[in-house]
Amino acid sequence: MNEIGLPLTELDTPALWVDLEKLERNITLLAGYFRAAGIGWRPHTKGIKIPAVAHKLLAAGAIGVTCAKLGEAEVMAAAGVGDILVANQVVGAQKITRLVNLRPHADVKVAVDDPDTVRAMGAAATAKGVTLGVVIEVNTGMNRSGVEPGQPTLALAQLIEATPGVQLRGLMTWEGHALEQSEPDAKRRAVETSIAQLTATVDLCRAHDLPIDIVSGGGSGTYQITAHLPGMTEIQAGGAIWGDMTYQKYGTATEPALLIHTTVTSRPTPQRIIIDAGFKTLPRGFVTPQPLGVAGVKSLVFSAEHGNLSLEGPNHGLQVGDTLELIVGYSDATVFLHDQLYGVRDGLVETVWPILGRGKLR
Repeated sequence: MNEIGLPLTELDTPALWVDLEKLERNITLLAGYFRAAGIGWRPHTKGIKIPAVAHKLLAAGAIGVTCAKLGEAEVMAAAGVGDILVANQVVGAQKITRLVNLRPHADVKVAVDDPDTVRAMGAAATAKGVTLGVVIEVNTGMNRSGVEPGQPTLALAQLIEATPGVQLRGLMTWEGHALEQSEPDAKRRAVETSIAQLTATVDLCRAHDLPIDIVSGGGSGTYQITAHLPGMTEIQAGGAIWGDMTYQKYGTATEPALLIHTTVTSRPTPQRIIIDAGFKTLPRGFVTPQPLGVAGVKSLVFSAEHGNLSLEGPNHGLQVGDTLELIVGYSDATVFLHDQLYGVRDGLVETVWPILGRGKLR
């Protein structure tokens, strides 16, 4: 069925949709924010996964995109995105072969934190006749992957410089541990401490005549701090374009634009509403989605195929067969569950975007 032109109210459920006017305002707002801050915008697409949306970001002024997985980068490159950072470790002969074969089609750069991987990448790139850009991931408190700041990063940078086939492009970090701080001043201090470790390491590398052009970091929950810290060249915030409930909690300035269209399938009692969106449509364990136009929601819980709204008082307005919209709780954990995203303007479906990056786990 071709849903173009169909009223949202007639779209079969459950369906993931975006308010195009709000999305476009969010993109304009973020692009303008980073432009005013004098810093590049390389939005992370791990929660976007749609090349058509990536092209909207590029048209608004983004310098490139960030991907979490090599498979996502392949999807973006195939769709004509020319500047890509894979902000994750790409390990093993099979993946490294795919990575260097992607290099003729895009300026793809990759995060590294391991000497043997650097050597393997250099050998594969040399055999292919290409040069692969690498960005050292620095652990500044997230305690996930990454090289420790200071001398350990310098040592890896010097190895990269001495390895044919790879080119040192810069350093990156993710100060995501700062999001654990709910108090604004504590969050700011955590971000500043993290980025200070990164930029001090940049200075150390430059003092040893190593070329550091890219200094990358910042996410949708930290960009309002990180974008203004000295030494950064680009910010990776991407998910904020959706303005979901998680990013509302983090204080992003964007509007809620990403929603789920559902149908009321049962009204067992006046204080309970059952919808056809369960955890296969909206994940549980994250920030709870927000139902629109329903007062007094006490809880919203999900089983596989059902959403169960418990109300503080009786609701006689919503009946079986009525539709209900939910603002997505966390886009990163929601978009990849769906095959397509419906773009809606003035209540009508204007476009249907295939979510081409879903399922790209490798």
